[in-house]
Amino acid sequence: MSSIELTDSQRKILNELVNLYREEEDAVKGETIAEAVGRNAGTIRNQMQSLKALQLVEGVPGPKGGYKPTANAFEALDLQSLDEPAATPLFHDGERLEDVNVQEINLTSVHHPELCRAEIHVQASVRDFHEGDKVTVGPTPLSKLVIEGTVDGKDDTASVLILKIDSMEAPADPPEH
Repeated sequence: MSSIELTDSQRKILNELVNLYREEEDAVKGETIAEAVGRNAGTIRNQMQSLKALQLVEGVPGPKGGYKPTANAFEALDLQSLDEPAATPLFHDGERLEDVNVQEINLTSVHHPELCRAEIHVQASVRDFHEGDKVTVGPTPLSKLVIEGTVDGKDDTASVLILKIDSMEAPADPPEH
């Protein structure tokens, strides 16, 4: 767990920088971040100065410049920065999203199936997801769990989708008789 306390605004901007950096694999312009989070480019520049002071971002000068997250940024956001993470696919309205990986799945209220929700933490932006969209997660690497559900909410700041679960399946060992 990171000891750096970020404001919601800083967390959202840093998270978006990490997502865009993973997509582009190059420095991200402040204007691109501003557009993605719905803020003014000047606000982003100011926030980047404070994030630089915290050693969470580095500035890249020049015409192809912008910002890159540091290793500390991944730690501050509690993200894994693995070279080759195990892939857990994510499907949005039946279409597999490339370069998107599920980082974590949390199930809530499993003892009340009609209230059960899944929090899907992804290593990408969730801005293109909307309430009512159909989502399929999995199969996960070890248990081969597949979750199908409907978007019930989302947290853009933390890249989390909240799904109302329609079905959940995983291979189970046959009973020993």
